[in-house]
Amino acid sequence: MTDYIEIPHIRTELPGPRSKELLALARRYEPPVFNQQVPIVWASGTGAQVTDVDGNVFIDMTSGVLVTNIGHSHSEHVKAIQDQAGLLLNCYDFTTEWRAKLVEKLIEITPPTFERVILMTTGAEAIETAVKIARRYTGRTEIIAFDDGFHGRTYGSLSVGGKSSLRKGFGPTLPGVHHAHFPFCGRCSMADIPERCPYHTTEELDRIVRTSLSGEVAALIIEPYLGAGGSLFPPPGWLAMVSEWCKKRDIVFILDEVQSSFGRTGTLFAFEQEGFIPDLLCVGKGLGSGIPISAVLGPAGIMDQLDAGSFSTTSGGNPLACRAALNSIDIVLKENLAGRAVQLGKMMADRLKGLASRYAIVDEARGRGLVWGLEVVTDSETHQPAPEIAKGIIYSAFYKGVLIIAPIGSYGNVIRLAPPLVISEHLLLRAMDLIEAAVRELSI
Repeated sequence: MTDYIEIPHIRTELPGPRSKELLALARRYEPPVFNQQVPIVWASGTGAQVTDVDGNVFIDMTSGVLVTNIGHSHSEHVKAIQDQAGLLLNCYDFTTEWRAKLVEKLIEITPPTFERVILMTTGAEAIETAVKIARRYTGRTEIIAFDDGFHGRTYGSLSVGGKSSLRKGFGPTLPGVHHAHFPFCGRCSMADIPERCPYHTTEELDRIVRTSLSGEVAALIIEPYLGAGGSLFPPPGWLAMVSEWCKKRDIVFILDEVQSSFGRTGTLFAFEQEGFIPDLLCVGKGLGSGIPISAVLGPAGIMDQLDAGSFSTTSGGNPLACRAALNSIDIVLKENLAGRAVQLGKMMADRLKGLASRYAIVDEARGRGLVWGLEVVTDSETHQPAPEIAKGIIYSAFYKGVLIIAPIGSYGNVIRLAPPLVISEHLLLRAMDLIEAAVRELSI
């Protein structure tokens, strides 16, 4: 019988000796292009727990950046992958049983307007695909995107993203893209008058079309909430308003749900809470729960106008990824993980909003389901972004046994918390306790 070990369980200094060795090896050969995460070398994961190569066990509040919604190494998921690995790993774009069943399942679980699916490998690739589809379908070229949006790092997805820091030194980017202001009051000069704010309506979009574009708008692309932009949520009803604005102008509405789908926000897809249906839907991350796969869904009237071979891809929809995705969807539905995100999300909301009320360095806690952001500032009076304090909280939590990704947002001062949807109440509350302890330390 194995002795019970309280989680988290830190048995060495951090990073441990084996972690130090492997981190040094990686740094010797990899350029410094990745996010500066806490110094851990992952070895294994189970549910909402991660064990490093030195045997230290952490509570995971990252889900591998919103990927492992069903938890790390879910037994059914692992078995499906193992079974498929012994049969067939790749067949280019030939049809397999699992490919056919996956596209059928995606159509079954989405509204009737979605009739076709294109399978790809990464979220960025799905975004690129959606933009190309919109341009081909409309015969127009211009794209409206939003400030602080993040859609990937390939040239097309980088171009529609609204973070200049990611584009720096990589230009020129895709022409014909114009960025609108995302309606978040926190750092807006009109924050005190949202009822009269043009950003809370479609007036800003009208202005952009009238003054900055040539009338050749093919698509508008947006996330249901800005993820990497700082966990920013639009006002209730605004997305539906924008959707209607697009319909009146025959503009393709592309919704990037690469990180928000498959139960993360409390419904299978985030748009279900907003009262509208996009024209094109991009999904990924939680679709494969660790196996790279993405998809673009849309109506037959849009998708069937594409030419044969226009989106063939080496790895998109390969049998291993398709079987993994189909199994992951089944687990999300069978275990009602969207409902679980609602239940546990209320617990997170209570605890995190409590931090904002008790500590001056936490300006705001915002989120939905099991994805939350803490806005960290120097103090609640000046609201000055405090990226170093945010980083300090993340490192303090790490030393206590809680894994959090590097800070996000335009100022690098937002702490994103997104545990696997299978996390137990005990582990979630334990993580909240340790995160509060880290906030308390940095408040002194």
